[in-house]
Amino acid sequence: MSLMLQEIAEQPSVLERTISAEREKVGRLSKFLRNRDVDLIVIVARGSSDNASLFGRYLLEVTTGIPVSLSAPSVVTLYNAKVNLSRALVVGVSQSGEGTDINAVLDSAKASGAFTLAITNEADSTMAKIADETLLIHAGRERSVAATKTYTGQMLHFYMLAAALADNDLAFETIPDLASKALELLPDVKAIVDRYTFMENCVVVGRGMNYGNSYELALKLMETCYVVAERFSSADFFHGPLAIVERRFPVIMFAPSGVTKKSSIDLLKNLQDLHADRLSITNDDDIASLSTNSLRLQTGTNEFLTPIPFIVPAQMFAALLSEAKGLDPDAPRSLKKVTQTV
Repeated sequence: MSLMLQEIAEQPSVLERTISAEREKVGRLSKFLRNRDVDLIVIVARGSSDNASLFGRYLLEVTTGIPVSLSAPSVVTLYNAKVNLSRALVVGVSQSGEGTDINAVLDSAKASGAFTLAITNEADSTMAKIADETLLIHAGRERSVAATKTYTGQMLHFYMLAAALADNDLAFETIPDLASKALELLPDVKAIVDRYTFMENCVVVGRGMNYGNSYELALKLMETCYVVAERFSSADFFHGPLAIVERRFPVIMFAPSGVTKKSSIDLLKNLQDLHADRLSITNDDDIASLSTNSLRLQTGTNEFLTPIPFIVPAQMFAALLSEAKGLDPDAPRSLKKVTQTV
């Protein structure tokens, strides 16, 4: 079994451990931030951490009403801009805590008067030393180059941060169990993965709370399977990209029940008319019935709680597809675990 699959399987325990270890700290942080009267949240990240941050943006804006911006690090590192963030909470997200550009933005934000928060797996990292406060992912060492357990650990911290700022627990304590149930889909993933062995191009679609997951699965397919994977929201896909779809073209969808269901159904019907291959990750019977193949999670889960359990079968799909293609998901060519850019 690949390291990637092993680390995917560790996620329920990592999530449980992170909640237990960090809950009290988040509670203290909540009181501090409310007194500070934050009116803007800026998140800075790269790679998988940026995809987790895209989820965090949706979650935080919807639950707290505070505007959230995803930082462009080059504004600071290349253009040397001085951004006034004195009333902002600036959150750096990095599994290693050693991203040079991410840390430069945190430094600059802190100098401008922002309160800075790190979300990282490494307590002794440079990021943790820079930030005013650090929320740790208790994942242990992540050995596979492809991030899995640190990605969901970062997402979990956005749930905890949103709950702290919005005075709403969001039922995030149920997420480890939902992730554990998602792991039970491994036989279903194995049953369909050979169908996609010769896939060279695809589109990954998600919307709302699962929009970040569409970016993350596309990244996993690119880095572990060398598949050219484009990613879109189901709304944006109608604005031009639908033209690339032809018979048997693979479209992978994160499609939960909830407010995004209608747009998923509309897109699936169009894809069906085009005879595209439709693989859905869903907990909805109607969506599954319109799909060529589906990975079915338990029904009744609140849409807000679907992103972590939904990414689990997607991670397994990428790991197993890489192996089916004769590749090593743990050691993608040209990549290393820590990437430093400026």
